[in-house]
Amino acid sequence: MDLLWIKTNPIIKNIFSNYIWNIPNSEKKVYLTFDDGPTPEITEWVLAQLKKYDFKATFFCIGNNIEKHPELFNQLIMDGHAIGNHTFNHVKGWNTPNKTYLKEVEKCEGMIQHYSINQNLSKLFRPPYGKIKPLQSRKLRKLGYKIIMWDVLSADYKQTITKEKCLENVVKNVESGSIIVFHDSIKAFPNLEYVLPKTLQFLSENGYQCEIIN
Repeated sequence: MDLLWIKTNPIIKNIFSNYIWNIPNSEKKVYLTFDDGPTPEITEWVLAQLKKYDFKATFFCIGNNIEKHPELFNQLIMDGHAIGNHTFNHVKGWNTPNKTYLKEVEKCEGMIQHYSINQNLSKLFRPPYGKIKPLQSRKLRKLGYKIIMWDVLSADYKQTITKEKCLENVVKNVESGSIIVFHDSIKAFPNLEYVLPKTLQFLSENGYQCEIIN
């Protein structure tokens, strides 16, 4: 995912209103999301952090990683978290022919259905890098997918920002209904290891609930 914006501009939300950017509510519910896993050790660490607060999250998984680590993938489900599709090989929609892109989504969905202990998962999709062509979007929505974007980007994957700045990106922008993006990936872990525990503590101390997207 490229660093497009930390707090999503309302104009962008209005232009792309067919995507889900946040889930407004008056109950201080927010929605933690993790992209690019499951990744051995890192995803397990994330699960342990969430469990401390009984927080739930939504994991947008890469199909290739599901195929490599099916037991870890199912641990997400057993722990009560939601699963989303993030393509099989983490492809960028803008640079990928439509037919190829849709096949990537289909192949990832195949991994989800094949390996999942729960066959009644919601059809959630997040485009890698946040980049998807209008035709790709229309086709996926016709297939029943909800396209989940975000309104708070931690930028944990950015190696050019400090871990302190990464934390600030989240705690200064979160509000009731926010969809927050983290990554359970090797690349993001140096920032995530610092940011996630402090974010969870901040959310807990300020009365937020963390729930799944469905």
